[in-house]
Amino acid sequence: MTRDVLLLKGWRERRWLAAILPVAWLLWFSLLHASTGSPLHGAWREATRGDTPAQILNAFKHGALKSFNPSMLQLFPRDALGSWVVLQPEPPNTNEERVLSIYPAPMGSVTLFDANGTTRTLALDDFTAPLHGHGRLAFRLNVDPGQVEPILLKFEPSGTLSAPERFELQDLDDYLQADADWLTFATACFAVMVAMAVMALCFAVMLRDMTFAWYTGYMLCYVIVQSIQTGFLFHPLGLSWLAGSELLVGASATALSVSFASLFVSRFCDLPRYAPVLRTPVVGLGIAMPLIVLLRCSQIPELMEMARTLVNPVLILGAILLLFTAVITAMRGSRPAWFFLLGWTPLLVLTAMTSAQITGALPKLDWLNDASIAMGAFEAIVLSLGLADRALTMRRDRDNVRVLADRDALTNLLNRRAWTEAANSMLDDAMAQNQPIALLFLDLDHFKMLNDRQGHAAGDRALTAVSEVLSSELRPSDLLGRYGGEEFVAMLYGVTQEHAMQVATRLCRRVHRLEIAVDQKDLVLSVSIGLAMRSLGDTLESLIERADQAMYYVKLNGRNHAHAFERRAEMSGTYRRPHSTHERER
Repeated sequence: MTRDVLLLKGWRERRWLAAILPVAWLLWFSLLHASTGSPLHGAWREATRGDTPAQILNAFKHGALKSFNPSMLQLFPRDALGSWVVLQPEPPNTNEERVLSIYPAPMGSVTLFDANGTTRTLALDDFTAPLHGHGRLAFRLNVDPGQVEPILLKFEPSGTLSAPERFELQDLDDYLQADADWLTFATACFAVMVAMAVMALCFAVMLRDMTFAWYTGYMLCYVIVQSIQTGFLFHPLGLSWLAGSELLVGASATALSVSFASLFVSRFCDLPRYAPVLRTPVVGLGIAMPLIVLLRCSQIPELMEMARTLVNPVLILGAILLLFTAVITAMRGSRPAWFFLLGWTPLLVLTAMTSAQITGALPKLDWLNDASIAMGAFEAIVLSLGLADRALTMRRDRDNVRVLADRDALTNLLNRRAWTEAANSMLDDAMAQNQPIALLFLDLDHFKMLNDRQGHAAGDRALTAVSEVLSSELRPSDLLGRYGGEEFVAMLYGVTQEHAMQVATRLCRRVHRLEIAVDQKDLVLSVSIGLAMRSLGDTLESLIERADQAMYYVKLNGRNHAHAFERRAEMSGTYRRPHSTHERER
C-alpha cells in the first residue's frame, strides 16, 4: 500500500502538467494550421434552378457574388439546391502540380468544374478518386503557368447540418507533408483513446466494476463520432461498408456517448453518496438517449422526425446536467469529480465553440475540429488517471476495512480469526521448507482479580501495556495475536526450543517489570507461558492444545515463568486443566 500512496503522491505533484497540456495543444494547433498555400480570393452564392457554370463564372467576373476570405471559415447553405463557390488563385510560381483542399471535410459531396467542361465530385465516403485528403477533401489541379482561371465548386445539397469550411491551395509536396502531419496526429490521438478504452474494458472484466465498462462505451462512441466527422473511418481505415450510413451511425454514437457518460458519472462521482438527488435525472438521461437512438433507427417517418427534433435539446440539457453534477459532487468532496471536470470541461468548451462557428462566429479558429480530437485523447488520459486514482482509493479503503476486521480494537494485535489464518499459512510454509515452529500460549496471571478490584478500565490499560511489551520484544516476522480475554498467542518461525524458551522467559520478565498492581498489596500482574514445538503431523489445533497444556502446568506451579511441553509429562498425567476458574486464578 506504501507504493500505491507514493505513486498517488507523484501524480498529485504533477497535476500542473495536466492542467497546461490543453493550452500547449491549442498553441500547437495554431502552428499546425498556419497557412502555407497560395493566396486565394473567393465569392459565393446559393444555387438556384437553371444555374450553369458559365453563368456563375460570368457573375463572378462582374462582382455579382458575395465575396469572402477563403483562408477563414465560411458557411455555405446546402439545404435547398446547394451553393456555388468561386476561388481566384494567384499565378503559380512553378510548374508543380497544385492541390486545393477543403477543411474541415464537409459531410456532403463537392463538385469541381474544370475549364474544359469536365466535372469531379468528391465526398468523405468516396473510394474512387486517386487522391484522398485525410480530414479534408482534396482536388488535384492542372497547372498552366500562363492561365489563372477561377476555380468553380458546387457544394451539393445535403440533409445534414452545414458546417463552415475554409480553402487552401498548395503545391503537391506541401500538401502531402501537411496531410502526413495530420494523419500522424489523428492516428496518435485515436490510438490513445482506443488504448485507454480497451484497458478499461479489461479492468471492467477483471474487477467486475461497471464504472470501467461505462467509460469504455463512452470513449469508443466518441472515437466513432470523431472518426466519422473527419472521415478517418473511410480514409485511411477504408471501411467502405459504412458508406451511406455514416449520418445514422454518427448520430447514434453521439447519443450513446452521452448515455454512457451519464452512467459513468453516476458511478465515478459516487452520486448516491455525494448528490443522491441528482442521481435520478443523470441515470434518466442515460436511459433516454438509447431510446432516442431506437426512434432514429425505427424507419417510421414520424418517429424518426421526433428523434431528430429531440436529440439536440436533450444533448444540450444533458451536457449542462453532467457539468452541474460534476461541480456539485466535486464541491461536496468527490475526488473523482475533479478528474472528470479536468478532462471533460475543455472538450465541452471546444464543442460549444465549434457549435458557435455554425452561426458565423470565430471564423479564424479553423483548428477547433482537430483540437476536439486532441482533447478527446487528453480526456481519455485524465479519466484513466481518475479511474486509477479511484481504484487506489478503493483499495486503500478496503485495506483499512481489512485491518479493522483483522485487528483487535483494544490492543491492535491480530484477533483470533486473523491470527489463525496467518498461523495456518506460516505452518504450511514451515512444513514445506522443513523449518521449526514454536508456539507460545500466554495467559496473564491474576487478571480477573485486577478487573474485579480496579474495574475494567484498569484491565484494558493493562492489556494495552502488555500487548505493547510483547510486540516490542518479538521479531517483526513473529506472529502475535490476542486469542481472547487475557490470552495471547505467538508463533515463532525458524527457532529451536532453546531459543524459544529464552524468548518466553524474556517476555515473562518484561511483563513483570511493568509492575502493574493487582491489589493494594505487593501482588503485580505477570504472565504464564506454555511452549510447544511443531512435530510431524501437527495441525494448528494440536499445537495450540499442547502449548495450552504447558501453560496450565505453569499456572499450577507458581506462575510467572515459561514451560515447554514434554511428551513424557503428558503420559504421566502431569498436565491437567484447573478444575475451576478459582483454581486457575489461585
